[in-house]
Amino acid sequence: MRLFVHGAAATPTPLVEALVRNESLSGIELYHLHTEGPAPFVNAEHRGRFLSVSLFAGPPVRRAIDEGAADFIPVFLSDIPALFLTGRIPLDVALLQLSPPDSHGFCSLGTSVDAALAASLSARHIVAEINQQMPRTLGNTLVPFSRIDACVYTDRPLPAHTAAPPTDVEDAIGAQVAALVEDGATLQMGIGAIPDAALRRLGDKHDLGIHTEMFSDGILDLVEGGVITNRRKKVHPGRIVTSFVLGSERLYRFVDDNPLVEFHPCDRTNDTALIRKNDKVVAVNSALEIDLSGQVVADSIGFRIYSGIGGQMDFIRGAALSEGGKPIIALPSMAAGGRVSRIVSALKPGAGVVTTRGHVHWVVTEYGAVNLFGRSLRQRAEALISIAHPDVRAELTREFAETRHVVLGS
Repeated sequence: MRLFVHGAAATPTPLVEALVRNESLSGIELYHLHTEGPAPFVNAEHRGRFLSVSLFAGPPVRRAIDEGAADFIPVFLSDIPALFLTGRIPLDVALLQLSPPDSHGFCSLGTSVDAALAASLSARHIVAEINQQMPRTLGNTLVPFSRIDACVYTDRPLPAHTAAPPTDVEDAIGAQVAALVEDGATLQMGIGAIPDAALRRLGDKHDLGIHTEMFSDGILDLVEGGVITNRRKKVHPGRIVTSFVLGSERLYRFVDDNPLVEFHPCDRTNDTALIRKNDKVVAVNSALEIDLSGQVVADSIGFRIYSGIGGQMDFIRGAALSEGGKPIIALPSMAAGGRVSRIVSALKPGAGVVTTRGHVHWVVTEYGAVNLFGRSLRQRAEALISIAHPDVRAELTREFAETRHVVLGS
């Protein structure tokens, strides 16, 4: 059978654990995005019984994918619901974590609607964990209790993520990103130290909006401070729009039964045609590596799958088409403790390009921000080298001259 496993903070851990404990089960394919907590279905002792198929790979499954014991589907986040709804991937069961049913008989998908709504609509059966502490979220989040074939009741806290203070590098990148945000902008920022560092510097802005695939605690102070009003948005004005959230208990309390926040499936939040309707969309996404022509690698380190395509291209393109929009790739100049440059003359063998050089616009490191759109290969190389770590700039200049037969600055 093919099973969908609800992800992020909505991972139905008791159901997953019970599934693995049932030694009579084998030949099970598990389709999922990033799941929180352990993923026992990829443990060596269960290989042959379960096959994990990641649509976005998280830390628990990376090694199994690398060893060929689990699989990975490269796909835009906006395209995942259609895989289930069209039967391209036919689902037998959806394993979901839901809020308790309301007086009308509806449960909520809680913190993660993303592809879970499509799974709930297309799977032949639903097996649910109904968690007393799962927030009841608003928008397109409902699952009729009558649709559930079997359920267990729990009362457990959701997995919490507490943001660590940014490093000096992350803070510097956040400052560069924040400087690009104008009053009235609509933001797409995910979880992590760089988005949080940028958000902390936006307290002097006015009438910002949120239309994103996910958000975390970083926006809460801006909402409470009146900076995020969503007044100037064209799509769902006055509302924060998201597909899932992951953060602290404070965040989960904020989204619980809050009419300010609308959750929608990721084929809507990440629809480029909708994203572009908002003006001044600022989309901030990360990268593992970028070459001197502007090719952005975000899901793999060489042949090793690290995460997934996710929504980066959806929002990079949507922001590019938005009136006054700014698509941003933000990354530290160095990796591996300062031993490896993330800006390279050539990508690692096997690396997957998530954002093409034709789509890339702004690139930001702790050393500055450059816009590659409309620039030649020579101009792109000069711009990217200017924001690379000073220790590698001479080497990058030499390597570009060798590969392109052009001496920069001449």
